Amino acid sequence: MPMPTEERVSQLVAGLVERRGFDLEGVAIVAVGRAQTRVTVTVDSDAGVDLDAVAELSSDLSQTLDDAGDFGETPYLLEVTTPGVDRPLTTPRHWRRAQGRKVRVALRSGAPTPDDSSRFEARVGPVTDTEVALVLGGKRKPHRVTVALADIEKAVVQVEFSPPGAAEMELAGGVVPGRPEPGAADAAEPDGVVPNPVIASTEGIVE
Repeated sequence: MPMPTEERVSQLVAGLVERRGFDLEGVAIVAVGRAQTRVTVTVDSDAGVDLDAVAELSSDLSQTLDDAGDFGETPYLLEVTTPGVDRPLTTPRHWRRAQGRKVRVALRSGAPTPDDSSRFEARVGPVTDTEVALVLGGKRKPHRVTVALADIEKAVVQVEFSPPGAAEMELAGGVVPGRPEPGAADAAEPDGVVPNPVIASTEGIVE
């Protein structure tokens, strides 16, 4: 029996994820050896996600997938996880949840360039549906500019190993409630390893 597609699994789980108060950020399906499949469902919310909530959602999603029967008799490992700290920002909600974090930004060709550079690092400030405030200059010369989201080709949150300056954090407006302070969790990881997201796993096997 062929494996269901990522699009199909997304359709199966999207409603339940939304009812539990989360946003579905992605589904990935990969073969693990010859006998098992790993299904990774990535979720997030404005208030952040704790392990208990993820574990409960994992159990509910496993039951949903079992009931649908799309995996037949093939065993699968379901992982429900949150996005890593270094994820790309692609929607306004991603930017909103990254407020206070440092990002590496690449602007689209022809877009206005703050400080005469189309590639730069900045700290995320307040966000609307169409634009984001970015704090440039780091700890020494922090200043805030506004950039249209449509002008941003790529933006990725950066791992930080030291706390930001007080002035740049004030200009950024602080972090969203429920999110870790930049530099705190990152610096606790040894040898430059990117902090792991919250993960809960569930075995799913149709009897």
